[in-house]
Amino acid sequence: MSLSSLLAPITLPIASLFAIPMLSSWSTSLNLVFFSLTWTTIAITYSPLQLEFFAPLFLRTFLYLLPSGLFLLFDLLLPSLAVELKAQGEIGLPARQKGGARKVRRVVGWACFNSILAVAVQAGVEWLVTDVLRMRSLLLIKGSAWTLNHLPNPWTLFKHSVLGLVLRNTLQYYIHLYILHSPSGGIFAHWHQTWHHSIQLPYSFVAAYDHPACYLLYRFIPLYLPAVAFRFHIMTYLLLLALFSLEEVFTYSGYNVLPSTIMLRGMARRTDAHMMSQGKGNYGPIGVLDWAHGTTLGADVMDDMRDEMEKHNVQERTGRAIDQAGDATNGLGTKLKNRARKGRGRK
Repeated sequence: MSLSSLLAPITLPIASLFAIPMLSSWSTSLNLVFFSLTWTTIAITYSPLQLEFFAPLFLRTFLYLLPSGLFLLFDLLLPSLAVELKAQGEIGLPARQKGGARKVRRVVGWACFNSILAVAVQAGVEWLVTDVLRMRSLLLIKGSAWTLNHLPNPWTLFKHSVLGLVLRNTLQYYIHLYILHSPSGGIFAHWHQTWHHSIQLPYSFVAAYDHPACYLLYRFIPLYLPAVAFRFHIMTYLLLLALFSLEEVFTYSGYNVLPSTIMLRGMARRTDAHMMSQGKGNYGPIGVLDWAHGTTLGADVMDDMRDEMEKHNVQERTGRAIDQAGDATNGLGTKLKNRARKGRGRK
């Protein structure tokens, strides 16, 4: 059986998940039923080992490697246009940095290798647990054959997603600070400095460019360990993997024009500062722990939130909404009073 034939059915539920918001002609309930039936069919047909290999591989390929490749092609083929979007100008272009095109090829090659390595390690652990030790899968994949309980309930999905987000960012901060950028980090700190921080300014592939051991320690374990410890449903794990893949693409892109979210632009700016300083601060992806521990370089996450609120006039809009609600309430009260007077007049 070819790789494409194996990937095709597994990608259906994942693709349908992202397609649901775009299918405006279908009701939400029909989309959810379609997705549920598709995923249930996949869960029955394929083993946990197959799901834990091909589904993450699909997400890392289409949500990290391919977008990173498109961004890199844009930087290389249209440098005069790309330089206008780079936060650090011309020095932010990949080919203009130390090592030139040869260094870019090395970064791309190791980024692809590390991304596939993490997927292979996850599948290898699953094979050891389920096929060799004959234990249940580390992630919740198969439900009861009688109830077809193959999807998490919405509350569990939300709860575990928030838990995974918090624990991943916490683990990444302390691993980054106390191992990868600490004298006590030993060989890991040396590898991280000579590999990852050999790049002065980031482009998307740099997020996965590190010594393989450092990559697994910093990128793979902070997501996978909480998922195993709390036995997340595989759909929750895939949702988080998709989110973090897109985060790496944008925050390491080096662009100053990014999707308008409260955190994303600030995360990209802090990533630039971390790389330019050779790791003197900004150790957490979001920046909350940097703010709490005083390791922020430049504007912190609170400054970003204030700027975003001012940009969107949050306070003004809130006040306007309250005023409109008050006017609507007063108007309704006036109408009711007028109707009451008319009723008494008729009597």
